[in-house]
Amino acid sequence: MADLANPNGVPRHVAVIMDGNGRWAAARGLPRSAGHKQGVEALRRAVRAAAELGVEYLTIYSFSSENWSRPVAEVTFLLDLLRRFIRKDVADLHQAGVRISVIGERDGLDPGIVAQLEEAEIMTCDNTGLRLVVAFNYGSRQEITRAAQTVARKVAEGKIAVSDITPAVLANHLDTGGIPDPDLLIRTGGEQRLSNYLLWQCAYTEFVFVPEYWPDFSAEVLRRAIAEYQSRERRFGGIKAQSA
Repeated sequence: MADLANPNGVPRHVAVIMDGNGRWAAARGLPRSAGHKQGVEALRRAVRAAAELGVEYLTIYSFSSENWSRPVAEVTFLLDLLRRFIRKDVADLHQAGVRISVIGERDGLDPGIVAQLEEAEIMTCDNTGLRLVVAFNYGSRQEITRAAQTVARKVAEGKIAVSDITPAVLANHLDTGGIPDPDLLIRTGGEQRLSNYLLWQCAYTEFVFVPEYWPDFSAEVLRRAIAEYQSRERRFGGIKAQSA
């Protein structure tokens, strides 16, 4: 098992791109749906492991705004899987003290799904354990556009001056307003791109790309990624002070 150089230096916020369900299934001669089912099991493991390691925020890319272009049957299956996850797992997450937040565009979604997402948020809103942030129907460019539109309306209404618009002001109008930026982003499946995920928030995030497909994600993979994170020097655009 990967050793953590500093158990007290665990990243506060870990973001994950859960990639590789379809390739995991194809490698086993199984339908893509089998990969998605196993992906839910991996999510359960990830939540438990993150909480045990002391991660405060875990943000997962569950369904992107681009995923609607997938075959109708697969989209339908994914949405049904989400519904089943909410019905089956939210009570357990609530019992474990997990607080659930959902980011992404809700306009145009099936009202039943919106109601379930809101119910999960309301049920867990007072919990003080791990904050599980679910990016659903989410796209970062769309998120930034919505934030810019909101700020523009406030300018037009005289609620804010153009000179008062700062990066912090815009950040507070993003879906993640009030949530710290990710310290570490993990993408499974070997691909090395952000795929329209948390573009603003990941300005100084450390990226770790792992070869395991998402259904094979485990506590050990998370520990290994955190160990890699801890081996790096985060300078946030500056340089390390030189000793005399």
